[in-house]
Amino acid sequence: MLPGKMPYDDLMRAFHWQVPSNYNIGVDICDRWARSDPTRIALIHKRPDGEVERFSYSDLKDQSNRLANLLRSHGIKRGDRVALLLPQCPQTCFGHIAIYKLGAIVVPLASLFGVDALEFRLNNSGARIVITNDQGAKKIAAIRGRLNSLEQVFNIDDAGPDELNLEREMSQFRPDFDPVETSPDDPALMVYTSGTTGPPKGALHGHRVLLGHLPGVQYHHDFFPQDGDLTWTPADWAWAGGLLNILLPSLHFGVPVLAYRFDKFSPETAFELMAEFKVRNVFIPPTALKMLRIIDEPAKRYDLDLRTIASGGEALGREVYDWAQSQLGITINEFYGQTECNIVLSSCQAIGISKAGAIGRAVPGHTVAIINENGEVLDPGEAGTIAIKRPDPVMFLQYWKDPEATVKRYIGDWLTTGDQGVMDAEGYISFIGRDDDVITSAGYRIGPGEIEDCLIGHEAVSLAAAVGKPDPLRTEIVKVFIVLKQGFEASDDMADSIQAHVRQRLSAHEYPREIEFVDHLPLTTTGKVIRRLLRDQV
Repeated sequence: MLPGKMPYDDLMRAFHWQVPSNYNIGVDICDRWARSDPTRIALIHKRPDGEVERFSYSDLKDQSNRLANLLRSHGIKRGDRVALLLPQCPQTCFGHIAIYKLGAIVVPLASLFGVDALEFRLNNSGARIVITNDQGAKKIAAIRGRLNSLEQVFNIDDAGPDELNLEREMSQFRPDFDPVETSPDDPALMVYTSGTTGPPKGALHGHRVLLGHLPGVQYHHDFFPQDGDLTWTPADWAWAGGLLNILLPSLHFGVPVLAYRFDKFSPETAFELMAEFKVRNVFIPPTALKMLRIIDEPAKRYDLDLRTIASGGEALGREVYDWAQSQLGITINEFYGQTECNIVLSSCQAIGISKAGAIGRAVPGHTVAIINENGEVLDPGEAGTIAIKRPDPVMFLQYWKDPEATVKRYIGDWLTTGDQGVMDAEGYISFIGRDDDVITSAGYRIGPGEIEDCLIGHEAVSLAAAVGKPDPLRTEIVKVFIVLKQGFEASDDMADSIQAHVRQRLSAHEYPREIEFVDHLPLTTTGKVIRRLLRDQV
């Protein structure tokens, strides 16, 4: 944990990792609080029917212990994989806790995954059990015969053929369980990469991954926790962002978490939720923040009590940064990380670490640099690969069943991210783009993020994505895909207006030479644009 609020340089010097020899996430985020403050509220669940459920730490302990006993009765032991194919709901929460206390490995799976995505991840992970709902069970049933390791499906809704009802099965077991003793390096969690640049890989993390996240979460939520804090994110808890940026750290700190299932993200519903429950701290990915911008004067329309907004997963950009300051009175704390090594760079406006267009500076406890292909640290102003130095508690253990890919991620002791960035003289890092996303045009290297940020500043543009299109003269030209706001129509005149907007605000070599208007952009379940699919179309 951070030693307290102090200037950045003092904070970096004062921070030291203190990782215990024995550590279990489930015990830390549940049993510890259930012993010391059992009635403390851990989870607030707004159900689809509008009813609100509240769960104390004692409730989570009872439920997770029953589930742990149930899973053990089905042969689940240390190191086995159990998949959670669930939205934000109580069962996802106590499911994580139970599996950690068993010493098994959680495989979170997003509810939006189709059957092909599920088949790959379940077979690759070798998951023996899946806990899901009716929606997920139907998908599993369609591929059940091709899932080589799957032994049992538990359904939190009405169980169908070849399924068991989770609540009924759990009720047969006692709420007492002795957690398995685990070390910080014992495997606990396997999150599959979002697959923006290739097939997804299982990033295996030890129990220490939660400890590694704590200083970053405290930092970008302005020295979290504080009295009255209550957290929420629209991000799926199956994604590292929703799980490790909000759910697990909040439970560690004893801060209530709001759970709500979005079938489709709605800006209006998001603001209504934040107002109804007096949410204080949110993690909202950039794409969702861009969608929130369609609401006029939200601070006047909704009785909000927001203290902090954190954002990551993609470059935020100046337009959204300025919007939050003017419309919500809050400076967004942007942070950076990956499934393999999360929240290593961040902003913290509470101590003046904030700069529009930059991710932030290294979070206390992490060493981050811009390096070249030889692993040499570059000077300020030189573009290169963002890299994190090991050892680091937040760093993944390995890629599941892929030692070659694991080795390739390192140059010496530097974990390479595959992201291009540049550091300024103050230590702020700006994101240029994924290695595969950087556009090379007439000798210039162009990051898509700056173009996209400029594009959404146009009055007609809702969402935008920029890619490089092969060109015999310039190597590549900039092509953009545009989703227009309601009330605007695609036309040649509209394309001309958008091109002029970029040319005037950026430069002649960065303006889009081709514009294609689309109804939607291909997104991962985490809300990132899958640019490789767009590149395939050009």
